[in-house]
Amino acid sequence: MSEQTLRVSEDLKLGKVEIAPDVIEVIAGIATSEIKGVYSTRGNFAVGVAEKFGLKSHSKGIKVELTEEGVMIDVFVVFDFGVTIPVVAQKVQANIRETLKNMTALEIQEINVHVVGVQMDKEDEQSKE
Repeated sequence: MSEQTLRVSEDLKLGKVEIAPDVIEVIAGIATSEIKGVYSTRGNFAVGVAEKFGLKSHSKGIKVELTEEGVMIDVFVVFDFGVTIPVVAQKVQANIRETLKNMTALEIQEINVHVVGVQMDKEDEQSKE
């Protein structure tokens, strides 16, 4: 297994299948955005600047690390105000694990959800003023 890809299959007759960590990040990002209660994922400054120019990044806020023990994923999310954080975080973990299992047949060692913010509902704030 190289540092840049994760080997999934090595059938000598057909060849090998490798998945880049970027692909895992995109799949995990989309799986995260499917969960009710997730407002957004939080990327770095460069991703924020790119989005200002209209470039959409599905891997924003997702970090994939390939280790000897397996695949570790860190997800940095902003939740909607009023959700039960542990419940929504567990749904994020379960959906990422299931989606990656279905699409890549990979077993994920751990999925860490980092709640980096809570988004207040803008409509409620405007009606109070």
